Amino acid sequence: MGFFNFDLDSIEGYVGNHLRLFISMVAGLIVFVGIIALTVFFINVRGAEQTMVPNVQGMELTGALLELQVKELYPRIQLRYTQTSADKGLILEQSPEAGTIVKAGRRIKLVVSQGALINTVESYLGRNIDEVRMDLQTLFASEGTLAPPMLTLKEPLMYEHSAEPPGTILQQQPEPGTGISGPTMLELVVSTGPEEALVRLPSFMGMSPDAALELIGRIGIDFVFSMRPATAGETPGAVVGQFPAPDTMISAETRVSFTIAAPSNENRSSVFNLFKYAMAKNPYPLALRLEAQLPGGERRRLLATEYAGGELTVPYDLPAGTVLILLVLNREVYRETVVRPVESLNINQL
Repeated sequence: MGFFNFDLDSIEGYVGNHLRLFISMVAGLIVFVGIIALTVFFINVRGAEQTMVPNVQGMELTGALLELQVKELYPRIQLRYTQTSADKGLILEQSPEAGTIVKAGRRIKLVVSQGALINTVESYLGRNIDEVRMDLQTLFASEGTLAPPMLTLKEPLMYEHSAEPPGTILQQQPEPGTGISGPTMLELVVSTGPEEALVRLPSFMGMSPDAALELIGRIGIDFVFSMRPATAGETPGAVVGQFPAPDTMISAETRVSFTIAAPSNENRSSVFNLFKYAMAKNPYPLALRLEAQLPGGERRRLLATEYAGGELTVPYDLPAGTVLILLVLNREVYRETVVRPVESLNINQL
């Protein structure tokens, strides 16, 4: 039995030591896993970086969206009608308020104006038709829907002579105050000005293009220019023909033809030519202006008149490189650069 004589106290001590070591390792592992879990939890709770909500109230929607994008914020848009169409597309309210600290990725509520809700026909009497057109286009600009506008102009418009200035709205149907329950066609009667009054056509013979254009602008006649080479006895660059003849009584709608004896462009520092532009015909004349921006940057007026449309022809004598700018109702509609005609260039210039 000597070989099997165990020291029970030693065995119990050995087992106890290893058991305590095992328990310590298990406890340490549990603590380690707990730390990892708490770290992940707080990372998720903390979320994205914090940012300050910008002030976008009063801004246009496009600009507001860009401001939010910079701050990594996202919009939640709500549309609202207001009392005026002037604030259409502007941010009326925002939530949270500007200056609030939020997490990146937060949605910001934006209340956007849809402009005025049209439920009655307003009065357009006495207003200019061009202004009304622009107002209606602005009021019923696309809002991202396929729904037709509530109010559209019936084309073509009706015109009649009156003592009111050309373009003034004289009558409308439906009448002001009429309720609108769906898409409605607006019929307008527009003034073309007083009944035609005859004027005595002055003589343009011998005038330079600048002088002729200045007189045309003062008396407001319809016109067309043509050019031909100067013949013996004629002054190059001057008006050498007009029809109807001077002292003829004409109406405002009579188109007067002028012929200019064109000088040769060879060996000249400037270019003599005709500016040409095809304009749509209008029932009444519109304010028209032709300007020249010289190569040095100076800008000067060539013509200012009322013009009803058609083929516009304006003589000029300007340096090559000048930019001709045509404006109708103070809006630029066309521009071109003055170039020297190829036929006037000699072999050395080429």
